[in-house]
Amino acid sequence: MDIGGAYGGGKAGGAFDPIAFVQRPIVILRAVCWLFAIIVFGCISSEGWREESNGKEYCIINRDGNACNYAVGIGVIAFLASMGFIAGEYLFEQMSSVKTRKHYVLADLGFSAFWSFLFFIGFCYLTNQWGKADDPPNGEGVNNVQASIVFSFFSIFTWAGCAYFAFLRFKAGVDPSFSSTYESDPSAAQQYSAYPASNDNDQFQEAPFSGQQQQQQQQQQRDYSQPTY
Repeated sequence: MDIGGAYGGGKAGGAFDPIAFVQRPIVILRAVCWLFAIIVFGCISSEGWREESNGKEYCIINRDGNACNYAVGIGVIAFLASMGFIAGEYLFEQMSSVKTRKHYVLADLGFSAFWSFLFFIGFCYLTNQWGKADDPPNGEGVNNVQASIVFSFFSIFTWAGCAYFAFLRFKAGVDPSFSSTYESDPSAAQQYSAYPASNDNDQFQEAPFSGQQQQQQQQQQRDYSQPTY
């Protein structure tokens, strides 16, 4: 990953290349997180619930409604967050403020690491409850639940990878040339050199023709001071 600019980004205001953008590792990883999130919550939403004879629905994962709700919850939020971070990757290159980039990187690092942990909890929780559950009638929903569990496991590593990329950006810090361009004060005072000295002991060089002018003035004063007859 390119970490040459401020917090791993390029110079703000540069031309946008869509081909290079979709080929960036972090964008590809975000797209994978987005796809896995769809599978996690989509499989449970479509086949994770059954209806009893009295019309009441129950979760086929050991009749634990919290298990189904947990998988759907973290999946939906991961789906929305993935789209948000993909848009953030585009906007990241347009951020001219180093402080704004820093806040984005810290938010990315914290959220990605936390969601990787939540998927780990979800994988353990779903695996434990599914192992205790009775086989659904006619095996309906078995493949969906298993797919949700498997892709919850995969999501642990994809979100951990996003956190790792965010950590590399944070570690890269601020590029001095970038910060001086965008964060420096444009009204800084300029330094001007004095009139060049004639030698090391003189602070300023004597203005041209100043000696001749003084001699002429002294001569005129002497002429005026002489009495006229």
